[in-house]
Amino acid sequence: MDLAGKTVLVTGASSGLGLHFSKMLADNGAHVVLGARRIDAIEEAAEAIRCAAGQARTIALDVTDSASVQQAFETYPDVSVVINNAGIAPSAAALDLEEAEFERVMTTNLKGVLLVAQGAARQMRERGTGGSIVNIASITGLRVAGQLAAYATSKAAVIQLTKVLALEWARYGIRVNALCPGYIETPLNAEFFATEAGKALVNRIPQRRLGRPGELDGPLLLLASDAGSYITGTTLVADGGHLISSL
Repeated sequence: MDLAGKTVLVTGASSGLGLHFSKMLADNGAHVVLGARRIDAIEEAAEAIRCAAGQARTIALDVTDSASVQQAFETYPDVSVVINNAGIAPSAAALDLEEAEFERVMTTNLKGVLLVAQGAARQMRERGTGGSIVNIASITGLRVAGQLAAYATSKAAVIQLTKVLALEWARYGIRVNALCPGYIETPLNAEFFATEAGKALVNRIPQRRLGRPGELDGPLLLLASDAGSYITGTTLVADGGHLISSL
């Protein structure tokens, strides 16, 4: 699942899974372009990748802004793989969810995915070389949880969007797939999962543990690389069996 010689754009690369994916892809030979609004953070991350003998460049990128997305692909016209990772995950009871907050989530998590996918596909079609787009969704797009009306809705829409794009763009050699992580352990959620509510959630996962970021590496590499050349329009779940847990 080597990515040597491929230029890979990772959105939302300044922290969390986006940062982890950027480092991992560079370790697997990719020329990584880290995209995010926080330019200082991605510059620091890119320098760390280069110090580890990887290849990394950066681009200031706001996925909700079509001009910013267009500029990114004009700057790096050789992108052949996109990891559509940028997203936000606020929580609120549905009755308390404000209209502006719902729109903010949908704009980032859904519109942003579409704009980046369109930008990549236009260049891939023009080059005639095809490519791979991996949209980072969530198991909440397949099975709901409370307090996540906006987030779960956006991720369900991303899954359906992925299928439509895969159908329309297969003729150009462009593969589009969705990766749906379950609950992954990060510094941001460690405090919650130390609570009784967090522990109860973990106990509902058949493997009785949270996932680790590295456990998404194999699925992501499969979808991004030529190892998955006959896979398109699929939703790949990595969740420790959470979706098949008993009701």
